[in-house]
Amino acid sequence: MGIVLGAIADDFTGATDLANTLVGEGMSVLQAIGVPHDGLPIQNADAVVVALKSRTAPADEAVAKSKAALDWLKSQGAEQIIFKYCSTFDSTAKGNIGPVADALLEAMDQDLAVICPAFPANQRTIYKGTLFVGDVPLSESSMKDHPLTPMCDSSLIRLMEAQSGNDCGLIPLETVRNGKGPIQRQIDELRNKGKRYGVVDALTDDDLHSIGAALADHKLVTGGSGIAMGLPANLRKSGKLGASNAPVLPTARGRRLVVAGSCSAATRAQIARAKVIWPTLKIDIDRMADGADEVSRGVEWATAQSGDAPVLIYGSSDPDEVAQTQAKHGTERAGQMMEDALAGIAKRLADMEFAQIFVAGGETSGAVVKALDVRALKIGPEIAPGVPWTEAIGENPLALALKSGNFGKDTFFEDAFGMLP
Repeated sequence: MGIVLGAIADDFTGATDLANTLVGEGMSVLQAIGVPHDGLPIQNADAVVVALKSRTAPADEAVAKSKAALDWLKSQGAEQIIFKYCSTFDSTAKGNIGPVADALLEAMDQDLAVICPAFPANQRTIYKGTLFVGDVPLSESSMKDHPLTPMCDSSLIRLMEAQSGNDCGLIPLETVRNGKGPIQRQIDELRNKGKRYGVVDALTDDDLHSIGAALADHKLVTGGSGIAMGLPANLRKSGKLGASNAPVLPTARGRRLVVAGSCSAATRAQIARAKVIWPTLKIDIDRMADGADEVSRGVEWATAQSGDAPVLIYGSSDPDEVAQTQAKHGTERAGQMMEDALAGIAKRLADMEFAQIFVAGGETSGAVVKALDVRALKIGPEIAPGVPWTEAIGENPLALALKSGNFGKDTFFEDAFGMLP
């Protein structure tokens, strides 16, 4: 028997975020790292989330990877596909959300898809088509300073139309609050007007459940992880999904490591907290640029610390320091050097009895997971909204938590390790 739901995520932390939501709705979920090319043990999985590193890739590359993921998911029996992007709609001026959504619509022979990155549990809401982060519009939040995908507009309609070249309409909150039928009728009205996308307002989880109920017959659904809340209930009603499954913690035991590359305000606050209680080391990008071996320095430092507490190795900086670094070394080169260093350190430490690893940042998570040669993750219990513990599937037991940079309170790292024996 194949899977009943498939998903394509544009980064690794976003994939675990979505998988966590589906697990919370009682599904058994595997996360594939990249498009699987050989056997993946999906026999007991209800859903598979394919994690891509395509958010900031060239648009044509992102489209090609996403279509390959779609083909694989369909070959495993998935009839409904979620295209998952960040709850802050992270993208460049040229995409990649629009180009990928366009390509998936065409490949699946669909004429309209909803746009809904809302995630109320993490204070991402949509009202009148405007995306809010907490109490402020997206373009007034810390996302305006993101080093790779600065978000300078809060209108999802404008953002989507600029990226896709197709018309986009609105399904307003008053329609959502009236339930499944009115939502479906509004979608039909947008379709009849020739719209290819419909931004859906959502302020609460109840709104997302109503939206999900209205999307039972949509083969393609796009949004943040919250859009998945209402989909499992549809599958249960249709008899395609059985009883709920309870997630289990990873069994891997060993030393504990935090690797942080995100420069978000949330991650910087978590690092500040960790500095008070744990050994910490910052990677020096200027030394790397001059040819210094920061990977070996990080490994030697970590192994010299007591095994009684986790160690934190980070490259995160405040916006002013990031701007200076990018000006000095170039945006792409600076980012790549830091990713390579953090991933290299994580790989070498994982070979040296560090078996419980927390990674902060989407790009960093992608680099680390690839360096560790992890092919798939089994999704475990939630640490906090959007972030579960996972266990790498393979010969070497490894507990992994992959966190989007913007998620979590100051004590997130210690709370995560506090769940493990």
